[in-house]
Amino acid sequence: MELSWSFLLWAVLSLPLLIHFLWPKRPRNFPPGPPGWQIIGNMLELGKLPHREMVALKETYGPVVGLRVGASNIIVISSADVATTFFKNHDAEFADRFVHDVSKCRDYHKGSLSLAPYGTLWRVLRRIGSVEMLAGRRLNETAPIRRKCVDQMLLQIEDEIRKLQKTHVPQLIFYTSFNILGNMMFSRDLLDPSCKDVLGLSEAIIEIIEFSAVPNLADAYPWLGRWDLQGLRRTMGNALDEAIGIASRFVRERIEERQMRVEQNRPKDFLDILLDYEGDGKEEPEKFSEHTINIFILELFMGGADTTSITVEWILTELLCKPECMAK
Repeated sequence: MELSWSFLLWAVLSLPLLIHFLWPKRPRNFPPGPPGWQIIGNMLELGKLPHREMVALKETYGPVVGLRVGASNIIVISSADVATTFFKNHDAEFADRFVHDVSKCRDYHKGSLSLAPYGTLWRVLRRIGSVEMLAGRRLNETAPIRRKCVDQMLLQIEDEIRKLQKTHVPQLIFYTSFNILGNMMFSRDLLDPSCKDVLGLSEAIIEIIEFSAVPNLADAYPWLGRWDLQGLRRTMGNALDEAIGIASRFVRERIEERQMRVEQNRPKDFLDILLDYEGDGKEEPEKFSEHTINIFILELFMGGADTTSITVEWILTELLCKPECMAK
């Protein structure tokens, strides 16, 4: 019994020393920054408004500040000149993005444009997205689609105001942006009553966006990821299963149509372009996997529908605050 208590006492007394010697230290060439606590690092200094606290640190430590969040080292740049040096002269070294723990669910990060490491797949996805979705030629070709979807939204706003005396503009803008993307990618009107998947897809995408922004202990302490203490991986996995399943149904349906050589009285859409893609046989992938296509489609929905609706909502808010501008 005495031996057990002695062992426990030595273990408790030795724990701080073990943490001190075994915990990752700051690299020697790490930028200056506030000294953090041994385990939590500088979490307490960041507070509830970390972006403001990071700006305040510039006055003490200069435009490049080194912080430790848990077991992870981060660098904060608060100067346009220094940022230019980083991303212009050393762009390749800093091109990759940090992959959050929840983004590794269902291998999401392996087919993602936003999270893909700087390399061949990233360049190919970026080129296709820019040329086939955002280039002036494609925008001109798809102008009638956008006009049709906006007209549908305006009619719905008028109808709701007439019946209910009110309307939820941000939600309508989100679904309109969603529908525009659906028409451009699938040649499908996602707001059509016969398209039953749109509600499930939009709700799953909203969940994915929300859970991607939740602070996760596993990002600060990577070794905690295996236990999923906050349940974020499980919840994100469920949302991804729903979203990928719906996107996959659209893709599989198109693949079957092409195999059966079903005649389609429509121009080639974005999904056709992804399925027709053939690499150069050298560095580029020979074909896109179905998983990559599904993830790429989901990312375009997330980036196109969510950011567009938020931007328009803020524009309308600013106009309401400035009646003289709204009158114009």
